Amino acid sequence: MSVLWTATEAALATKGIVLGDWKASGVSIDSRTVKPGDLFIALSGPNCDGHDFVLKAFEAGAVAAMVHAPVPGAQVEKLLEVADTMAGLNGLARAARARSEAVVCGVTGSVGKTGVKEMLKLTLSRQGRTHATEGNLNNQWGLPLTLARMPRDTEFAVLEMGMNHTGEISAITRLARPNVAIVTAVEAAHTEFFPSVEDIARAKAEIFEGLEEDGVAILNRDTPHFDLMAACARKRGARVVGFGRHIDADLRLVARSLQPDLCIVHAVLDDQTLSYTLGVPGQHWALNSLAVLAAVQALGGDVDKAAVDLADMRAPKGRGQRHTVALGDGEVLVIDDSYNASPASIRAAFAVLAQSAPVGRKIAVLGDMLELGVKSPDLHASLAEAAKASGVDLVFTAGPLMERLHAALPEALRGGHAKDANAIIPLVRACVRAGDAVLVKGSAGSRMGAVVEALLNMNDTSARLCANGH
Repeated sequence: MSVLWTATEAALATKGIVLGDWKASGVSIDSRTVKPGDLFIALSGPNCDGHDFVLKAFEAGAVAAMVHAPVPGAQVEKLLEVADTMAGLNGLARAARARSEAVVCGVTGSVGKTGVKEMLKLTLSRQGRTHATEGNLNNQWGLPLTLARMPRDTEFAVLEMGMNHTGEISAITRLARPNVAIVTAVEAAHTEFFPSVEDIARAKAEIFEGLEEDGVAILNRDTPHFDLMAACARKRGARVVGFGRHIDADLRLVARSLQPDLCIVHAVLDDQTLSYTLGVPGQHWALNSLAVLAAVQALGGDVDKAAVDLADMRAPKGRGQRHTVALGDGEVLVIDDSYNASPASIRAAFAVLAQSAPVGRKIAVLGDMLELGVKSPDLHASLAEAAKASGVDLVFTAGPLMERLHAALPEALRGGHAKDANAIIPLVRACVRAGDAVLVKGSAGSRMGAVVEALLNMNDTSARLCANGH
């Protein structure tokens, strides 16, 4: 296993004190997931102190631990003592970025950033050694951890950047120092913490504050806030590339054919027509694939190869992943979009669902959308029109906020309402039958993943018609 950090390198990066001569092949901040050879970083938070788990990390195979407080019973030769472990993690991140010759792409946006990150990871990994954000490690500790884990020989790095408040992206983009920065879209998400969508756009545009010299900013040309964000990027000396359906987009979507499990995309880049298959259905995926190809070009990759490789893209767990479940003498399609939700992403999911059930019914099971502030009740209720327009047959709702949508729905579309995800499960399972397509979506805090698990474990006796005859 290759060496990621020597004791001396880690001490220099963190301005720490080390007595041993260990070599770490990985970095961890969670003792439950420590792998042999890891450097364990004992972060301290409001609910947990990593120093309490240092000995457990050693038992799991950690070769060293970064600490800022005494750890009784620990071998001093295995400790890297620093003034503050969070600052130490940031120090490792800076050093990893400084020593790397990789070209770096940062990705943010109200919706779509994880999908873009995964498409970039897929396409770039077939063109060079690629390191990318894992899971949702996109915040003030996740991004430096991702950098600290970056192998020395990385050629492409793809770093997702999330935020809930102004200033958060500014801090992490300065660590990442991207060569290319993407803003996928600006929508009404996290509005609990922002007075307006324009303020969200300004916060997303913070990603350009860390751009390297001669950097490239890739922006959704269709957003009303394109000019605002483009101006922010140009202040940093960036070249701006627009993608979308807009006539002035540098990479323009000309046409797309949406099929139940894929898209056929036709686009124009530099007066060249690109036609390719994207292995994920949905117009939002088609649009975001343009950002991916623009980034591949800006990073010096092969755009034609990347376009071909997008046929192998599959939606990640919780973000549109599709499952086929045997039921009775047929099957049920379960679309797991349970990781997150906003008004825009639910509308996009309705459109995908509409393409997904040529035989049976199209059923949506929705949990609360969180962090939407004072407008939250109205934003939930407003989804009724989108549900009707999309052709969804039934909508089940779970949670106090989604009760507003339930009340706004026509009687014929109401599948049922319950107080939370666990309570809605029996209603949904009693209704689903062979041939149906079931979309499950909600913010992570609404825990709609439990509904997905229940559907994936259905048995024949759970397939009964709804009491209201749907």
